[in-house]
Amino acid sequence: MEVWIGRDGERHGPYKEVDVRQWLRSGQVSPQDLGWHEGMTDWQPLSSLFPDEVRAAPPAFTPPPAPPYDAGTRAADPTAALTDYAGFWKRVAAYILDALVLWIPNMLLSSLFGANEAAEAYLQAKLAAGSDPQLALQAFDTYFHALGPALMAQTLLTWLYFATCESSAWQATLGKRALGIRVTDLVGGRISFLRATGRYFGKLLSAFMLCFGFLMVAWTQRKQGLHDMLAQTLVLNGRPGDAPTQQSQARRDQGSISA
Repeated sequence: MEVWIGRDGERHGPYKEVDVRQWLRSGQVSPQDLGWHEGMTDWQPLSSLFPDEVRAAPPAFTPPPAPPYDAGTRAADPTAALTDYAGFWKRVAAYILDALVLWIPNMLLSSLFGANEAAEAYLQAKLAAGSDPQLALQAFDTYFHALGPALMAQTLLTWLYFATCESSAWQATLGKRALGIRVTDLVGGRISFLRATGRYFGKLLSAFMLCFGFLMVAWTQRKQGLHDMLAQTLVLNGRPGDAPTQQSQARRDQGSISA
């Protein structure tokens, strides 16, 4: 088994399992450093991967010298996946798919909480008000209060949909998964439900600014919207577990660590 080691947002390796165990025993790597190997869906501390090898706090980790550039091996490097940001239009398409997914349950909630009846009553009251601005304002105020429960239910449903899906093992909503993109933290890991919640409500601020927060995806360096920056998240191409671990023999030969 070959293991990748991560620290401070950088990935090193892959290294042979026996070497990683030896470095843990000798203190050349920290139990708090992250590890990943083929078959895992997320990075975990080395102390979780090799609990029998954990020792006292080690000195700083020194990665091996970078190998010569090789197009074939670079394509298989999971570090490169951290810069494979999903583009603006791909994210727009994913959002449209999610809107279609939520359309039917939102319509059911509208009907259940009387939003349709409230709209009909508002139209009738507006016609009855004629050119009287006071009556028209009263009709709108009545309609807004009647619409409140349906709006709250729809907001709750949408929040739970985005926060639950993006913090799940999928790391994506149905729309994002269909287009092969996922939401991660700044080092490519799975985000928590709390962070996914913050990201969702950050979208309200992105929308409030005349959607400027969403348009930022088109020109920011890491394709982040305002809500991504606030929640410290990335939207990357690929699905969880897609990061390949096959390397050339030349890359393996340089897989050593110096203390």
